[in-house]
Amino acid sequence: MRTLNAARSAADAAVTAAEAQFTVVPGEKTAAKMVHTLAREVMALDEEIAQTNALIEGRFREHPDAEVITRMPGIGMPGAEFIAVTGGDMTAFGSPDRLAGVSGLAPAPRDSGKIGGNLRRPRRYSRRLLRMFYLSAPVATVHCPFSKAFDQRKRAEGQSHKQAVLALARRRLNALWALIRDHRTFEAVTSQPAAAAA
Repeated sequence: MRTLNAARSAADAAVTAAEAQFTVVPGEKTAAKMVHTLAREVMALDEEIAQTNALIEGRFREHPDAEVITRMPGIGMPGAEFIAVTGGDMTAFGSPDRLAGVSGLAPAPRDSGKIGGNLRRPRRYSRRLLRMFYLSAPVATVHCPFSKAFDQRKRAEGQSHKQAVLALARRRLNALWALIRDHRTFEAVTSQPAAAAA
């Protein structure tokens, strides 16, 4: 809604500025009309996008695992893409390792002859799933102490930023798998020494 209001005010400001000019430039009124027309088209597109997003969110919220997915730190509404790609049925994959392979988060062997241990990303994988998990991992490091600690541990082990993010994305895939399987929502467990002492 803010984007729509900002676009409207920018369009009105452009028209007002064009009308307030004292210097006459050839084609000025035509250009002002074009800017006004384009701004109205952009506002109409923004409104259409907002309506489509509302429809997607409403449909996503109807899924039985929507709350499980959105409560996972860093995922939120992009979880709708997870449901769209996977169909929301984890039994179709059989295991989190299979889902990781489909997501491009599980390396595939590239051995040749006597040379072994070479790993690479599979050639065929869902780029949408990979993007969802990859982009949600850094957000989780800000909002989830477990994700932050895991990321820091991987960085301390000498992994690059990208390697640490991919490792965290894979770990989060396993956690999401378990949460959906058990129909539980994510809860950050905090130690309470006072309660333990009592």
